[in-house]
Amino acid sequence: MTLRRIRWDRIGFIALLVLVILVVAACAAPDTVPGASGVPTPSPTPHPPLTPAQPGDPISTLAWLFTPIFQAMFIVLVFVYDVLGGLGVWAAIGWAIVVLTLVVRTIVIPLYRRQLTSQRRMQLLQPEIKEIQKRYKGDSVKARVAQQELMKERGISPLAGCLPLLLQMPLLFIMYSVIQNGLTNVNPTAMLVVFGHQVVPLACNNINPATGQPDAALGPCIDTIIPFLNASINVGLPSTVFSVALGGFVLGISILAIVSAALQLVQSRMMLPKTRPEDDDPNTKIQRQTMLFLPLISIVYGGFLPAGLFIYWITATIFSIAQQYLIVGWGGMFPLFGWTPRFALDHTPRFPVSMPPPPEPGKRAPILNDADKKTTAEKTIRPRERGRQGRRGRRR
Repeated sequence: MTLRRIRWDRIGFIALLVLVILVVAACAAPDTVPGASGVPTPSPTPHPPLTPAQPGDPISTLAWLFTPIFQAMFIVLVFVYDVLGGLGVWAAIGWAIVVLTLVVRTIVIPLYRRQLTSQRRMQLLQPEIKEIQKRYKGDSVKARVAQQELMKERGISPLAGCLPLLLQMPLLFIMYSVIQNGLTNVNPTAMLVVFGHQVVPLACNNINPATGQPDAALGPCIDTIIPFLNASINVGLPSTVFSVALGGFVLGISILAIVSAALQLVQSRMMLPKTRPEDDDPNTKIQRQTMLFLPLISIVYGGFLPAGLFIYWITATIFSIAQQYLIVGWGGMFPLFGWTPRFALDHTPRFPVSMPPPPEPGKRAPILNDADKKTTAEKTIRPRERGRQGRRGRRR
């Protein structure tokens, strides 16, 4: 049974990896004009305008399925950019990405709340799960069935904590496509047309006075430059302090990536249960090490991911930290290097997660009642003392 479970976990991981690859390929697929051939033809610009994907091969069909979400997010981004640009706001494109992130995160609040509630209830249920493992020590089948029945009677689904995360992953890749393909395109006005009408006006910054048309030699249509101190940040390109080319891979250090990793580290620690010296569960220790290691991987991404995606990531992480603070509090954030601030002592979240009460003994699963009887019987048995002899003594 253990081998079968591990095998299904691997199959699920491989399926998830394949889905991620397909979504990335669909989002990063080059735009093509229907009916165009592979023969190069003269074009006024080296980059074709951004147009909605059309169904065809599997990759194009997958891109076509995600086009409505891409188009909706791009329209919101351009609308905010146009309004802020008209008001003369500094770094309009950067604030437009922030506003779009807040809109997306607000929409998925119910999903993320369900994920937090499920994870928190699983933490609250750990003492009972450990007790079941002790009761059925040596019988993994009954222990697994009892755990499933326990989670079922408490209304906890293991998939409830994973499904919202899987649903949010396509949004991340679509956001990457919006920044990588939408903001850096020469003429993305076709993506602003809904049912034959352009819903958001867009005045391109790369209009050639001679032709009156967008020109790739003058840069993208949307101004993607954010002036910062004596430098500038291009949200459509990686923003690195320094970078080293290793063959076909670029290893760079990005300040935005470091800030993103630090915020993800805070978010991960807040989601962990509070540290207890008596808690020597190896699974808990592995979970803590993994949760602390994964945020550091985003530092490596800074060398090849666009800066705008890290602005999205930073904003989304801050939003998640605020939501976690309201639901689970500080969690395992403190003590930090042995220090716990006063505001974190005996802190109670504003919307704490409560565990549903157990049902009446007559309505519980038989295996859970049997486990209770087994534990009660073990407590009533008088332990046998070694070396104690009977009344008659030992015969020689």
